[in-house]
Amino acid sequence: MGADDTDVHLIAVDTTNGTDVWKASLGRKLKNRWGDGPRSTPAVFGDRVVALSGRGQLVCADVNDGSIFWQQDLRDFGGRIPNWGYSESPLIDQGRVIVTPGNDDGALAAFQLDTGELIWQSWDVMQPAHYSSAIVVEHHGQRQYIQLGSRSLFGINASDGEKLWEIKWPGKVAVVPTPIYHEGSIYVSSGYGVGSMRIDLSPQNRVTKRYHNKIMKNQHGGVILRDKHVYGYSDGRGWVCQNVDSGEMVWQEKRVLGKGAIASADGLFYCLEKQTGVCVLANLTPDGWEERGRLTIEPQTEQRSPDGRIWAHPVIANGHLYLRDQEIICCYDISDSRQTTRALNSNRR
Repeated sequence: MGADDTDVHLIAVDTTNGTDVWKASLGRKLKNRWGDGPRSTPAVFGDRVVALSGRGQLVCADVNDGSIFWQQDLRDFGGRIPNWGYSESPLIDQGRVIVTPGNDDGALAAFQLDTGELIWQSWDVMQPAHYSSAIVVEHHGQRQYIQLGSRSLFGINASDGEKLWEIKWPGKVAVVPTPIYHEGSIYVSSGYGVGSMRIDLSPQNRVTKRYHNKIMKNQHGGVILRDKHVYGYSDGRGWVCQNVDSGEMVWQEKRVLGKGAIASADGLFYCLEKQTGVCVLANLTPDGWEERGRLTIEPQTEQRSPDGRIWAHPVIANGHLYLRDQEIICCYDISDSRQTTRALNSNRR
């Protein structure tokens, strides 16, 4: 996703050389002082790619040439543009596109991937759209979509859009991180002092809250669950390892790297600091933070707003690491972990 002076675009980039292959317009861009343009990640299935603009334009295009199959405006389905714009990544599942228009016509909506027609809207869950992305799970033989909203965490029947369960969530300002489902439980976190929560979901969709505490207060850099521990940046604490079963903090680390986003591949973590563009390769375990190397994104954008930072999450695909800073995308070869460690160390700044 990207933008020019006036419009938002879905862009296909050749991964071998970084050149544009095609662009498809999603209409006027959203403007605010934190940096104009889109915040969403496109979703691909077969020959189709689905993208969402900050103003709520939902577009399905051909991955081969960018031609538009269909488009919808989430505001036509009761939606209202959130303060920072629509930011969730559309979910494609079983021929459906799942997005969150929000407000009084139903928080969640399902559209036909082939035609763009509305299949259902979750009329019994009504709350404004925030910034989290829905996930799909199979829970005791029942397929459902789970979403974290500004007021609650809820599960929706995939086939008809009816609410299966819901539990209150005291979201403040911006609810961003995606829920994590694991072995019949759901873990969520939000920033602005809200904290983290784990619930257990029975086979009959009865909800039991296991804990809600302020160990992990993750604003928008994301959290990752591995081997019964959650890793991510917690406001006020730094980088944190949290036991997902008990909710207790295992360790915290504030000195080695500032606030940022986290990604993982091949057993290692990639942590990107939002202030400087430093990316650290680290082995994170319950025993602590073990750094393997670091680099700094260079060059960096000349378009940055005074209030803007490097907020795009690291992307890892096919042996490559992609780091984004507004109009600049840097691609690094990480196909060999030993080579990656050497490359990161050689770029230490």
